[in-house]
Amino acid sequence: PLPFPILRCPPLDERKSELSLFLNWGSPKKSLEMLPMLRNRSWIVDLLAIFFGIGTWLGVNGTFIQLPLLVNEAPEGWSLPSYLSVMVQIGNLGPLLYTAIQKYSPKKLNDGWTIHGVLLVGAISCLLTAFFYNRTAMVNGTDHSLALFVLTCFTAVNACTSSVLFMPYMGRFKEQYMVTYFIGEGLSGLLPSVTALIQGIGESGDCILVNVTETGEEIFELQKTPPRFDTRIFFLILFALMVLSYVGYTLLNSLPLARREHAQVTVTEGNKYVYGETDNHPTKVEKLTRGQYTYMLLLIGAISLFSNGMFGSIQSYSSAPYGANAYHLAATLSVIANPVACFMAMFLHFTSLRLITWLSILAGILTSYVFTTAALSPLPPLHDQTSGAVLVVTAWTLLLGIVSYTKLGITTVMRAQGGQSLVWVGAITQLGSAIGSVSIFFAINYSNLFQAAETGC
Repeated sequence: PLPFPILRCPPLDERKSELSLFLNWGSPKKSLEMLPMLRNRSWIVDLLAIFFGIGTWLGVNGTFIQLPLLVNEAPEGWSLPSYLSVMVQIGNLGPLLYTAIQKYSPKKLNDGWTIHGVLLVGAISCLLTAFFYNRTAMVNGTDHSLALFVLTCFTAVNACTSSVLFMPYMGRFKEQYMVTYFIGEGLSGLLPSVTALIQGIGESGDCILVNVTETGEEIFELQKTPPRFDTRIFFLILFALMVLSYVGYTLLNSLPLARREHAQVTVTEGNKYVYGETDNHPTKVEKLTRGQYTYMLLLIGAISLFSNGMFGSIQSYSSAPYGANAYHLAATLSVIANPVACFMAMFLHFTSLRLITWLSILAGILTSYVFTTAALSPLPPLHDQTSGAVLVVTAWTLLLGIVSYTKLGITTVMRAQGGQSLVWVGAITQLGSAIGSVSIFFAINYSNLFQAAETGC
């Protein structure tokens, strides 16, 4: 039989192999559907779920996107990203503390009020960053951006805790709203990028003739135009978006219209979900075996290790050797690919483990390619040809789109399992992200594996 479930459905009397049972179940009609996601939904709840999702990684993404301007004022210079990466990992104390309280404390946290607090922490952090990002202090005799470090920690608490708190909360709603929540999470990276583009960050600048030597050699200098607005305005815009996310969650949690879109689910202590038999799933998902369940968790962990932990750190090494335009196109289109892939899931929904596996293999092949170009920087294959630039931009765009689509498929499958499945997905996502971030930090800063391409005239 053909390996791909879309191509052929095996006869009912055909005995499935052990591997087939592990990777797939049922008919393709149940695992890949287009129209059910568009029916029986409230578009107002969709909009509120998007607003809610925006408040996940907005602050952290915005801080890193603003680095080209921050490094000009920070005493750490271009080592600032390394320090901020450590601060983001400190933010993992948030989900660890939340999980410990829910597991060991006799008095459990109320998820609804906890989300209010987490979103407020994220919003206030963005507001304070706007006014104190350039304040420094002496630490062990060295000047450091202490205010930015502390505020980044609190911003990261909001982001990291969202994985184990926001996503399980969305499990209370019908399955289709998980898709729009992920669209919002994708926009938490896209909106700061668009704001930065409007601001003027990422413009290649112009090479200006500044001197001519006695031998007639012309000396050029790369001069970039000043940004259209400063870092303070940028973080105030992020603060406004965080307020929008807070309002979206408040309405999502209180409007009768939104509550009517809850799934038939019972939530017990510790975020244990039990879905009713009549819960309206747009796609029928059967219960996973123990092996399948473990496989899904390991897969989401591995995907997060690369996508959340490493891709952002190696993208410049991979695409910058092909030119400034290739680098900015790869960065911009890969950010756009995330919400676009989630939007596609509204029309093309799938829960097939076999399809998830094939997409993961394709993502692995693309990951190998971008890592190869990054490791061979500053002279990767075809670095001096247009075809090389087209390939690397296409690879990054497809990679981030496929990864986002696959993660959403895994989350949909795990949601249907009930219990603490979504909490486990969030926890494993954060664990994989942390391992990836720490690994790539040491690989970049303490090895010669990655060499930056020269920039300038």
